[in-house]
Amino acid sequence: MNCLVTGGGGFLGASLAERLLADGYQVTVLGRRNYPALSSAIRQVRADLKDRSAIFDALQGMDAVFHSAAVPGIWGPYSEYYKTNVEGTQNIIDACLAHHIPRLIFTSSPSVIYDMEDQSCVDESVAFPNDYLCHYPKTKAMAEQLVSSTDGRNGLRTISIRPHLIWGPGDPHLVPRLIEKAQSGKLVQVGDGKNKVDMVYIDNAVECHVLAERVLRSDPDKVGGKAYFVSDDRPVELWTWINDLLNALHLPTVEKSISFRTAYVLGLVAEGVYGFFKLKNEPPITRFVAGQLATDHYYDIRGARNDLGYSPIVTPDEGFVRLINYFNKFLATK
Repeated sequence: MNCLVTGGGGFLGASLAERLLADGYQVTVLGRRNYPALSSAIRQVRADLKDRSAIFDALQGMDAVFHSAAVPGIWGPYSEYYKTNVEGTQNIIDACLAHHIPRLIFTSSPSVIYDMEDQSCVDESVAFPNDYLCHYPKTKAMAEQLVSSTDGRNGLRTISIRPHLIWGPGDPHLVPRLIEKAQSGKLVQVGDGKNKVDMVYIDNAVECHVLAERVLRSDPDKVGGKAYFVSDDRPVELWTWINDLLNALHLPTVEKSISFRTAYVLGLVAEGVYGFFKLKNEPPITRFVAGQLATDHYYDIRGARNDLGYSPIVTPDEGFVRLINYFNKFLATK
């Protein structure tokens, strides 16, 4: 079976492509660069999601598309987020429809429903908020709605997966950022440190995407058009987890703290200054980040368990050992 993975050079996309290859799929990845770390058996296509013609060419002959590419982050021009995350997704959808591709698996995010309030064991029935404080969740929500509303058109069945805080060996975002801030003494706890969050180990995130494609193929009416949270099914106290990580890596732990209210105000001021002067660098704090660092955001994954047959294949404890081993070697080379 021929499948294509967008964002094939990313943390999730590359891991997903390798897993699909191991499972016997004929795999193509689409990205803006060449990725020499990928297996030579994986075909690579260089294209930008905004290039409609290139997307139509790349998707020809596919049986399934895994769309994980997106502009991430918390800062930047809205137009860049919209053109890639929304218009780029529409290009993927249109190419699937034009080529009669039967399955589209979209990587969404739990942040599409985040409203700056505690979200404790909430499920997929929670509605999208009216307002967003960050372009990424806003445009991902718009993209997810495009995907879900397309389900059933011209034989195309769709599903959205919402992985939260993907972590593990090779992580280029979460852990390296924590390491950098800890080493520079810039890591500050926001809130009382008791807030719980969900995380998902990379192998578990990949597993859920693979299961989604299988169920979408075998029983599309059961899952078509739906979105599913996925996690390690064991929420962690965010700041305890961060300090455990830093301790294991022999780095300074977090000693300073500020209230959520103070962080929110600082974020508001920083956003105003950076916006007024059109600064491209990411502000040191934003309102969205303050909320993510201080509130609960963990989810009920019974939908993925019941409908997709999902269960974590790597426990948090096992994953943590692998993570520490990897980043200890990483730090030793610095």
